[in-house]
Amino acid sequence: MDEAEGSEPKKKASPIATIAGIAVVTLIGAGGGWVLGGMVAPKDPNAEANKAQAAAAQPEAAGEKGGKKEEGLPHISTPAAGVVQLEPITTNLAYPSDNWVRLEVALAFNGPPELVLAEQIHQDIMAYMRTVSLQQIEGPRGFQYLKDDLQERVDQRSQGKVSKVMLRTFVIE
Repeated sequence: MDEAEGSEPKKKASPIATIAGIAVVTLIGAGGGWVLGGMVAPKDPNAEANKAQAAAAQPEAAGEKGGKKEEGLPHISTPAAGVVQLEPITTNLAYPSDNWVRLEVALAFNGPPELVLAEQIHQDIMAYMRTVSLQQIEGPRGFQYLKDDLQERVDQRSQGKVSKVMLRTFVIE
């Protein structure tokens, strides 16, 4: 029997046609996702007002910073929010004395913040960190004890005016 007489040879699909088909399906999926995301995403009714306020505040901030433009997100630690971010504390530990610690602390005040009190707390935290050994603050339990000790010291110093001590960064070198 002769196979060539009864049937025609099948053609292979072109790779270009396959790639084009996948590209079309991908574009349709991406477009549909973009449209659906625009419909589902919540709209901010105050977006225009927020943009106008941000544009108005930028020249003022540039004038205060000596013309330097600050990058990134705005800080939530403002006196208006009742949160004061202290200057970074860098000091050596008690033992071993060649190890250094750097931490950034923010204080949440009950009511209006008192900057003089915040500076006293800053100095108190720095003095306390000079008495801490590396073994006392090792591991998660040691870090929790450090946070508790700092909160207790701040509570004593502020007499209830500071509600929370927030450690923003903590690095030991």
